[in-house]
Amino acid sequence: MMKPLRAAIFLILISVLGSCSNKNEKGHSHRSGESPGEEGLWLSYREEATVFKLWSQNADKVRLNLYRQGKGGEPFEQFEMEQGPGGMAWVKELDGDWNGTYYTYQVKYDGEWLDETPGVYAKAVGVNGKRAMVLDMKLTNPENWDQDKGPQLNYPNEAIIYEMHIRDMTIHPESGSSGPGTYLGLVESGTRGPGGVATGIDHLNELGVNYVHLLPTFDHYAINESRLDSAQFNWGYDPQNYNVPEGSFSSDPFHAEVRIKEFKQMVKTFHDHGIGVILDVVYNHTGRTENSNFNLESPEYYYRFRDDGSYSDAAACGNETASEKIMMRKFILESVKYWAEEYHLDGFRFDLMGIHDIETMNEVAQTLKDVNPNIFVYGEGWTAGDSPLPEEKRALKKHIIKMPLITAFSDDIRDGLKGSVFVDESTGFVSGAEGAEESVKFGIVGSIEHPEVDYGKVNYSDSAWANDPWQAISYVSCHDNHTLYDKLKVSRPDTGKKTLIAMDKLANAVVMTSQGVAFIHAGSEMLRTKAEEHNSYNLPDSINQIDWNWKADHLKVFEYYRNLIRLRKDHPAFRMTSGDEVRKHLSFERTEPGLIAYQIKDHANGDSWKNILVVYNANEAPVEMEIEGSWTLAVRGDEFNLKSGEILSGVVRVPSISMFVAYQK
Repeated sequence: MMKPLRAAIFLILISVLGSCSNKNEKGHSHRSGESPGEEGLWLSYREEATVFKLWSQNADKVRLNLYRQGKGGEPFEQFEMEQGPGGMAWVKELDGDWNGTYYTYQVKYDGEWLDETPGVYAKAVGVNGKRAMVLDMKLTNPENWDQDKGPQLNYPNEAIIYEMHIRDMTIHPESGSSGPGTYLGLVESGTRGPGGVATGIDHLNELGVNYVHLLPTFDHYAINESRLDSAQFNWGYDPQNYNVPEGSFSSDPFHAEVRIKEFKQMVKTFHDHGIGVILDVVYNHTGRTENSNFNLESPEYYYRFRDDGSYSDAAACGNETASEKIMMRKFILESVKYWAEEYHLDGFRFDLMGIHDIETMNEVAQTLKDVNPNIFVYGEGWTAGDSPLPEEKRALKKHIIKMPLITAFSDDIRDGLKGSVFVDESTGFVSGAEGAEESVKFGIVGSIEHPEVDYGKVNYSDSAWANDPWQAISYVSCHDNHTLYDKLKVSRPDTGKKTLIAMDKLANAVVMTSQGVAFIHAGSEMLRTKAEEHNSYNLPDSINQIDWNWKADHLKVFEYYRNLIRLRKDHPAFRMTSGDEVRKHLSFERTEPGLIAYQIKDHANGDSWKNILVVYNANEAPVEMEIEGSWTLAVRGDEFNLKSGEILSGVVRVPSISMFVAYQK
């Protein structure tokens, strides 16, 4: 006879696993069904009993294997799991306290036992993610975790995002870290580099950013966690266990609880410093295909297929997931909610968001807002290849208007500023290109409709794609492609270092004074280089690491970036909250080759400055401008006077390749 708890779990899991039959892309029959209830398919742990659960559309049998450790040895017990109503949810309840026990699932499909899997809903895993572990998650919480909170955010463009890889920041031998390449090493206070420069979290505090964007930090395939004594590097865009932190950034990947404790401590320490934490998530594809955890549990369900039965590949990584399918959508929704609740994350960046469907992304955003209204979601509004998902359903940049809570990267301003990321010799506004001004202006207003932008001259978009400016990420570089400094070097090999530095500073000056969400790539503030490598996803530390000598050698550049961030934080006129507000307060004064000038008027967004004049001069010669009335100088070249400055009137001189800012009280 079924125990009351087990009966309740069955009811929760199955809900209405409908009776209708459909054919998936590979021709196997499966039934559609509603999502399971509150606990869903997560393992349910109590001291008195643990309930193991797995969903499979086409399993003949499912087996539960229990292990003493996360690697090696044979199962000490095996159990046949019980099939619930509807035939797709498999459950096994074990009495007693199983905390600390490792386990796997094994599916029998078409008469054969497939390889073991930790389960796609695994919350804790052993070394290299092969086995899951039963874990009392409360025991992983840092002290005062229940009081932990991230920054308050009224609109996403209040965020100043610093995109980084955990290992990069502290792995250099002169980083001063006692835990190089780790979660805790990243948030260690008091670390110093060459010449005594602040490194790690102290560097971030000094710079003034208020959000860090962590490249994929869930468990991925590429790194062998049992060989951390050998240098290994990967960006992490090869997902293995979506709901578990990566073990190679922990002090001990062999014990499943350690990576969880240390990830949470990292988040809490960032929060204690007023810095929010954004996770880069990669739900659009899996690191493996035929033998991925998804396929080992429910073969061929979670993916899209071409008409010929082959895996479709809009991710250019061998496969793409099918977010429109009910159980894939459920997985994405429950996964982001879990990270938000269990790990107190403040935002999510969706890799190749255009592979997902609009409905799923809207549900993601609303689900997260229900958890925490300060959370925000952004992503790449494109795919890496074609997809069977109809274009009108894809969460593309041009469909952001249909996703009112979501932000997308603006490749318009990115390439408008520095040139195409795909063509080495291509230049942009700051590096001398002709005709890039309208693309930059489009970025300045946050990709919204504005009467003074000529959309026929914008590089990639022939119309506005954002409702409000905070729906656009303003950026000029990220982990992909060349660093900003390297791109300027390869596109302008005829140019000296002094001029390249001026171009670099002007590019991010535009980013920091544009109306979208400000985003900078880690190390930009110290002229980061990757030896001109454009795709460093698996290259060694010598290419990817932050070399803290750069900061010591380029302190004036760092100070410039620090002042840019201070300017943006102090003046809300650079981060207006609606399209109507931008159209009302921002007007362009002068646009000509290599020059853009505009005014922000009438205390926009409650700014203490009544009127603000901004000029970007990308010409290699100074430019003179006539101004009406008296203005106070705020920024000219490297000079920042944000409290009081020289009084200007008549004709002003804007230095070559620089930003000029003046204001009226």
